[in-house]
Amino acid sequence: MNPTLVAVIVLAALVVLVILKTAVVVPQKSEYIVERLGKYSNTLSAGFHLLVPFLDKISYRFSLKEEVFDIPSQTCITRDNVTVEVDGLIYLQVVDSKLAAYGINDYRPAASQLAQTTLRSCIGKIDLDKTFEERETINGQVVDSIDQAAQSWGVKVLRYEVKDILPPESVKNAMEAQMTAEREKRAAIALSEGERQSTINRAEGQRQDLILRSEGEKQRRINEADGRAAEITAVATATAEGLRSIAMQLKAEGGLEAANLRVAEQYVTEFGKLAQATTSLIIPSNVSDLAGMVSVAMTALEKGKPQSV
Repeated sequence: MNPTLVAVIVLAALVVLVILKTAVVVPQKSEYIVERLGKYSNTLSAGFHLLVPFLDKISYRFSLKEEVFDIPSQTCITRDNVTVEVDGLIYLQVVDSKLAAYGINDYRPAASQLAQTTLRSCIGKIDLDKTFEERETINGQVVDSIDQAAQSWGVKVLRYEVKDILPPESVKNAMEAQMTAEREKRAAIALSEGERQSTINRAEGQRQDLILRSEGEKQRRINEADGRAAEITAVATATAEGLRSIAMQLKAEGGLEAANLRVAEQYVTEFGKLAQATTSLIIPSNVSDLAGMVSVAMTALEKGKPQSV
């Protein structure tokens, strides 16, 4: 083989190898720190880049995405001297790759340690009962504390979340007993309120029933009174009409004779009924003088007859 051709092939391969070693593609949401001869040179953003062969080197690679990692569980003492186990989650994001590379050795354990110390301080200022209620306050205090320190690290603390707060078993048992008593208390109060409302509803129903019954009785009596009044009025009107008709008939020709006959008939009929209804009978002294009795009755009618002018 021609030595010249071999040399050309070797040179071409060397050029390709150098290009492959110096060409860099940075992914989206990432940044690379380039050092030249051990000193910071520049920051590569997302895209294709070429480095200076044998001089430039990528020393740090950072993701600009939001990161989340666990804060290990630790023992904290509350203000009322109760020991609790607390762990959490922290959310970070690199905002300045150069500061993240040269501002601190490793921002992740640094943020974790600072979160633990801040959390112990926050828990020590509140009572056990408040630790469950003040989670938002604790989270905010931890974020503020870490964020102030992380500014020189090129890192932004987005949020911190307390995952679990575990008190000792004895305290948990006492809290469960307290919660059970509180639930029973609320249940008893709810039951008594229900019974109270039920009693009120029954009393109100009875009151309404009595009112409606009394109103109905009142209306019934009014209706009965109106009925009796109408009956009396009707009877009186009929009686007056009858008397008026009798008076007019008595004035007519032959009226007295007809009344004579009617009185005699009534006398005989009633006397016969009296004889059938009882075993003892009082006989008038003038029972044979029927005409006399009728005459007396007609004389009374004649006296009651209005005189014509």
